[in-house]
Amino acid sequence: MTTKEKYQPVLDLGESLHIKNGDVVEDAGVLKVKGEAATQYEKNLLWDKIKAIGGENPADIKANITVADTSVYHRHVVKSGETLGKIAVQYYGKASKYQDIFKANSDILKNPDLIHPGQELIIPNL
Repeated sequence: MTTKEKYQPVLDLGESLHIKNGDVVEDAGVLKVKGEAATQYEKNLLWDKIKAIGGENPADIKANITVADTSVYHRHVVKSGETLGKIAVQYYGKASKYQDIFKANSDILKNPDLIHPGQELIIPNL
């Protein structure tokens, strides 16, 4: 199995996230990957996938992933059935962080219990 084959799930994730300016080169058994993620959250997803495959400090992959928008952690489009608490768990692991999301979106949200599918919410850097 080549290094590229080993890390194919990372490349597939990058494609699904629409990573820009992507480049992948395999050199002497080391996979060199670069590209630009839209947000820090997407960059973290890629690194989590790399670590899941190669361990905490993989020696067979070098990734240079930059972030296009550092002003936010992510931008989330609300889906049917979601609540700010569920969204907070997705991004921060704690439902109580819904208050941070509510505050960051006070220009479009007046009630933390009332969000609508299709709304784009800022997920702030904490």
